[in-house]
Amino acid sequence: MAMAALRREGRRFAPLISPQPITAVRSSLISEEQAPLGVRSISTQIVRTRMKSVKNIQKITKAMKMVAASKLRAIQVKAENSRGLWQPFTALLGDTPSVDVKKNVVVTISSDKGLCGGINSTSVKISKAWHKLNSGLDKETKYVVLGEKAKAQLIRDSRKDIELSVSDLQKNPLNYTQVSVLADDILKNVEFDALRIVFNKFHSVVQFLPTTATILSPEVVERESESGGSLGDLDSYEIEGGETKSEILQNLSEFQFSCVLFNAVLENATSEQGARMSAMDSSSRNAGDMLDRLTLTYNRTRQASITTELTEIISGASALEG
Repeated sequence: MAMAALRREGRRFAPLISPQPITAVRSSLISEEQAPLGVRSISTQIVRTRMKSVKNIQKITKAMKMVAASKLRAIQVKAENSRGLWQPFTALLGDTPSVDVKKNVVVTISSDKGLCGGINSTSVKISKAWHKLNSGLDKETKYVVLGEKAKAQLIRDSRKDIELSVSDLQKNPLNYTQVSVLADDILKNVEFDALRIVFNKFHSVVQFLPTTATILSPEVVERESESGGSLGDLDSYEIEGGETKSEILQNLSEFQFSCVLFNAVLENATSEQGARMSAMDSSSRNAGDMLDRLTLTYNRTRQASITTELTEIISGASALEG
């Protein structure tokens, strides 16, 4: 009888002495101890990773600024010297952007690489404006694109109007022979009455002037000369020699185009390096400002983590004493 009573009492108190609740309590305590540590380490680690990436970007932008400054000094002298080539032709044959012709060709000069501000977008906007201005029922306007950046923008909505495109023009140091060969290819493959060369003229490291130079075909030059149009000082000279006037105008027009194109390519390349130098300087300063803000955030996060840990230690010690 006594043993039967003990068995009945044991079955009644068995749920109270089961080891399962103790295991559950222990596992919950372990998870509560580990969770705050994980949260704190993740928050500071994210900020440290971001700071490291910003520092690496700042190093790259500073290096790119130095490279652009070195290239700028080398090419600026060439651009300034090339200005003496096309100025006599402008005085002789004039520069008449308002001339009305049927076949217009817009030669857009841009860079092959980016990270140089808005010089390429400016050239493309001016080229599109010339295309819109010289388009009509009896007019035709085509593009000749020098540089990948202008090609990438014009090909979106003017693919059918691109007559010729050239890239990697600055892969080798620019010289007159290289540009004259390019000018000869353009003259052979493109029919035109007027060439509109759109480029960025270098003024300073932080300033470039969007410029358009107009080159007329020999036929238009002769027509304008006979009709009394404005063609610089051409009419004040007497042309003598075995060649006819048409042949002389043909040679002058081709030589003028090669000289103006050479200067335009150099001016745009100089403006590209100056704009890249300015853009990389701004990027480096912005990276420094971002790094300062991230450092402040990291210090605040770390201080908050230390304060939280001290509070937990003091609270635990107070609980043990009580």
